[in-house]
Amino acid sequence: MSRIKHTKTELKAQMDALKRFQRFLPMLQLKKQQLQMEIAAITARLDAVRAREEQARSALDAWSRLFADADAGLDGLVVLERVVTSAGNIAGVPIPVYAGVNVLRKPLDLFETPPWLDDAQDAVERILALRAEAAVLERQRERVAAELLTTSQRVNLFEKVNIPECRDNIRVIRIFLGDEQTAAVARGKIAKRRSPASGTAGEEAA
Repeated sequence: MSRIKHTKTELKAQMDALKRFQRFLPMLQLKKQQLQMEIAAITARLDAVRAREEQARSALDAWSRLFADADAGLDGLVVLERVVTSAGNIAGVPIPVYAGVNVLRKPLDLFETPPWLDDAQDAVERILALRAEAAVLERQRERVAAELLTTSQRVNLFEKVNIPECRDNIRVIRIFLGDEQTAAVARGKIAKRRSPASGTAGEEAA
């Protein structure tokens, strides 16, 4: 516990700090809950995208047998040039939002390449797009998780350190000031009994 002054000014400062912590704590708790919900939602979207990618990869396996029988391959068929994102925001956290991909498709000679190669290109492009979307969702989750960690630490600090410390400081200061007031009253009574005026009054009464 930090050293405090046992004064009325310090008592007011501690009471103001306590009110401030108690006012902000519910906001932090609400933000923590919101971030937890957002992480769960991002994870659900990420699982769905990964499931779609797995389905697309399974469908692509059918093309692999054709690649083995023909003079064709996946190399260079589709090249990912850029992942397009926009700026988003979740509970005050800036995040990237997936907007698509720019790809370079290898030109196909309609007379020299098998007709199914067009479909294979489409399948590869879908896989690249889903993989890029999953990567963006991963970045979203990382950023929101980092903010959740910071918010959780602040909630714990308010709940377990700041608020209990302020309450204890207020209790200690009030006890000290109460003792001081009691002592002052006692000193006043003693001083009054010892004062010359009190002595004279007592003699006259006798």
